[in-house]
Amino acid sequence: MSAELLVNVTPRETRVALIESGVLQEIFIERANRRGLVGNIYKGRVCRVLPGMQAAFVDIGLDRAAFLHASDIADADAQQVRDAPAFRDTGSSPARSEPMSMLRNGSPITDLVHDGQEVLVQVIKDPLGTKGARLTTHLSIPSCYAVYMPGAGTIGVSQRIEDEDERKRLRECVRMCARRAAADGAAPDDGLAEDWIPEDGYIVRTAAEGCSDAILDADMAFLRKLWESVNAHAAAVNGPGIVHEDLTLVIRTLRELSATTIERVRIDSHETLARVLDFAGRFLPDMSPRIELYTGEGPIFELYAVEDEIHKALHRKVQLKSGGHIVIDQTEAMTTVDVNTGRFVGHRNFEETIFKTNLEAAQTIARQLRLRNLGGIIIIDFIDMSNETHKRQVHRALEKALARDHTRTHISNVSPLGLVEMTRKRTRESLEHVLCDPCPTCSARGSIKSADTVCYEIFREILREARQFDTERLLVIASPEVTDQLVDEESAAFAELEAFIGKPITLQVESLYSREQYDVVLM
Repeated sequence: MSAELLVNVTPRETRVALIESGVLQEIFIERANRRGLVGNIYKGRVCRVLPGMQAAFVDIGLDRAAFLHASDIADADAQQVRDAPAFRDTGSSPARSEPMSMLRNGSPITDLVHDGQEVLVQVIKDPLGTKGARLTTHLSIPSCYAVYMPGAGTIGVSQRIEDEDERKRLRECVRMCARRAAADGAAPDDGLAEDWIPEDGYIVRTAAEGCSDAILDADMAFLRKLWESVNAHAAAVNGPGIVHEDLTLVIRTLRELSATTIERVRIDSHETLARVLDFAGRFLPDMSPRIELYTGEGPIFELYAVEDEIHKALHRKVQLKSGGHIVIDQTEAMTTVDVNTGRFVGHRNFEETIFKTNLEAAQTIARQLRLRNLGGIIIIDFIDMSNETHKRQVHRALEKALARDHTRTHISNVSPLGLVEMTRKRTRESLEHVLCDPCPTCSARGSIKSADTVCYEIFREILREARQFDTERLLVIASPEVTDQLVDEESAAFAELEAFIGKPITLQVESLYSREQYDVVLM
């Protein structure tokens, strides 16, 4: 499937749109005051250990302390930083030969970190809502063709590379390149066995499929030099602070998506174009001819109606071409997706109408999850189907559509209640959270009290005030909508209330008040 990247750069915001077959599939947004943190490496200080949660809070210099779970802590020796000032521990480290799973799952948090300890950590999940960033001490530094993992001692190959011969070639290439690098730095009498395994770890990325040994060797050498720089910087940093910052959004996106069939990258900024071409020339030479400056008359995001698609992605309801629609509701706990036939009545029978609507919805849901960057637990309520074959076909259609998603997903079978449960890895804020703020009127509830309800609340407040305090008259200040309700539909009840308390009540309109706001003032 052909893909294209559109890059829109302004002084305070950068946006990257991924277009597939002429349709917007993903949008990445980075603002100067809210840059993404995933991939950044920090020198942090443990500020609180929570044995009951098997976790610790770490100060890395941000507004909120970050979260570090015991399962994300590697022993200092395994990280190869036991001698580095960035990871100081007064206790002894477990032996390197002990399985990593035992270290992560068997050791209590109090044996791994303690209050005041300095630790080198990497952000694996941006702060979301009221939650701080998620951290790990299993450090990894990606490049275009490989991921470097200090102290991991393993060699892996991306599962997207399916050819076994190619996987074997790449794994052996990495081992030999790491062996040569280790031999160059070893003493003359330190012989390395033929079956030698590197002390550090490497994962070969999908983009490395078919690349030469020399290119992969150069990429690994770059990663090792970068790690040496990170280690040196970590030793120099005093107190919580950043040690290594990941690439800018445009270059990071190009690096992550270079393995896909990106046919063209169009950028509307001369300065950004120069930086991207420099990066591509060094690390993605095949991509350089496909990167160009956008010189069109209109804004770049008017191509493929990108701005309109972003606007639609902020709405709950998504229309289907058939006439049906889906409704997406994002909450803190999970995201729910409801499928409805709407105006679609079909041409044959009711079961066939439901089946076609669900098939179309499966494609749309997969795209909307990517476009809105929805993560965590997702519950999909397809229209009930009695035909088991139809259920399986809709499930397969959803799996096939999600296979194009670069973010890891896991999908379950249709439950007895007719629901599909799935998860999508969440590492950054959703599109709605990036572009929108909670509604100040309803406090993000999605609804506000009716005018009737507010009127009755005012009546109760007047009774309460009249009974507690001796006053000559009362003044009610409320929104125009509520005062109109009191004067019109509730006028009889309002007059009865005045007679009951024996005091006059004056109304005052305050146009700046929301419907739920009011004041009862004693005069």
